[in-house]
Amino acid sequence: MKHRRRQVLESPALNELFGGPVDVFDSGAQSPQDNMDFDTERALALGRGDALPMLRLYAWRPWAVSLGKHQNEDDIDAARLAERGYEMVRRPTGGRAVFHAEELTYAVTVRLDEGRGPTEIYRLVNERLLDGLQALAEALSYEKSQTDFRKHYSVPKRSLPCFSSSARYEIVFEGRKLVGSAQRRLGNVVLQHGSILLGGAHAELADLAQLDSDAARRAMRMALKKQTATLSELHGSRVDYDAAAAAVLSGFVRDADEQARLTAI
Repeated sequence: MKHRRRQVLESPALNELFGGPVDVFDSGAQSPQDNMDFDTERALALGRGDALPMLRLYAWRPWAVSLGKHQNEDDIDAARLAERGYEMVRRPTGGRAVFHAEELTYAVTVRLDEGRGPTEIYRLVNERLLDGLQALAEALSYEKSQTDFRKHYSVPKRSLPCFSSSARYEIVFEGRKLVGSAQRRLGNVVLQHGSILLGGAHAELADLAQLDSDAARRAMRMALKKQTATLSELHGSRVDYDAAAAAVLSGFVRDADEQARLTAI
């Protein structure tokens, strides 16, 4: 995979989360399968001791629906997907369907250590995302409650989109979800990646879902718009990939000299 930028960075803020130097990638737009394969391979390599922890930012070309590891492919209308030139891919992580369109995606790989499990890593990653994204949308906050996902998933069509519910610590604006994240433990490593909404194209998932009627599609689209927020909406003008990537990087690195080293490549 050819990346737009790559650098090994180290700062106190990065050390706190990753335990040492971090391989930081800005991959730009990549194919859906390449994106998922790269995230998985880096997590496995970290577990073997063959790679550093990773922070990666990327986008999708073409736009694509990703399914959670155990989600049924029949949830998506493959014919509609093909007609629009989109693809479908399965994530190595859990969760539900996401339409990756106008967004910035992040991925991190982190070693587990004593006293710090996946939930703590989930909190720390979202804390850094929040710190960075507040430069573009000040009124963001954490989701304080935890959805009962067993109950939520018991209504298949309602729960089909990832953005139909929020987990604790996910980033929201007045209860509307901005960042949808998923996580998986692979041995002694956690892989976490997520979608940061820049614009409203994610609601097109309603047109791609396997639903019984146009009325059901309209209802899902309306629900997605009601339940989500986008950076462009909150910022008051269009936020593009580069602006969002710079904001996210600042939240993780928190060191101007280290950020300059990356962006100068």
